[in-house]
Amino acid sequence: MPNEPLRLTVLGSATPYPSVDNPCSGYLVSSGDSRIWVDAGSGTLGPLQQHTRLDELDAIWISHLHADHSADLLTAYYGALYADIRLTAPIPLYGPPGIAERLAGFLTNSSARSPIESAFAVTELSDGHQATVGSLRLTTRAVVHDVPAFAVRIEAAGRSLVYSGDSAPCPSLTELAAGCDVLLCEAESPHASDEGEQVHHTPEDAGDTATAGRAGRLIITHVGRALTPQKAVARAAARFDGHVAHADPGATFTIGEAPTPTNPDVGARPFS
Repeated sequence: MPNEPLRLTVLGSATPYPSVDNPCSGYLVSSGDSRIWVDAGSGTLGPLQQHTRLDELDAIWISHLHADHSADLLTAYYGALYADIRLTAPIPLYGPPGIAERLAGFLTNSSARSPIESAFAVTELSDGHQATVGSLRLTTRAVVHDVPAFAVRIEAAGRSLVYSGDSAPCPSLTELAAGCDVLLCEAESPHASDEGEQVHHTPEDAGDTATAGRAGRLIITHVGRALTPQKAVARAAARFDGHVAHADPGATFTIGEAPTPTNPDVGARPFS
């Protein structure tokens, strides 16, 4: 339905492995009856089922193939084919080049390749890829990381959410975020590739990207274990004048609705 709000539900936001009460990166983005599982990090399949079943998903979108963003695809495969789920068609799966063979490499236990395509209808992402999933419109851009990685802009009902995936600050992410209602941006820590290049946002970088992209609000996620979410929010807020929140597990954000003192976002920590 055209007037259904765009919602973001945080399934998990930990890195690089789940904590006791927080799975790794994973989000449910929905509008009306349209639902996309965005990143399937370790432990996110469990909380996903609090909101929807695998056979009710319209698609899965994976930013990159590090385990803290994709590992639960393995158990989702077993759930889709060998348990109580009866798919009428494979689940559309958007992911980096090589995702099907990566899954097959983990899941194949004999000379016969596991039937990945029976569970997932795979579309490999590329810079500028566009797709329509139910009432949701997706635009993907390649971003800077130490493996092939992508960010996505999801739009519905005149609202927009941009998710960075894992990325260093880069022009393609800033361009994708231009004028978005909400930027969901990682804020791990300074971390370099083997070649010495930056591959993540710091909290300050997240604030800068939100400012440069003229985002309406900033939600930081994927905060490294050396930093508390509260401190990460404060550091990001020092570089961004808008509302800043942390992606607490279980939090739901309605995109385009401003939080108020009497009705704040779940998980939000506003700063003036």
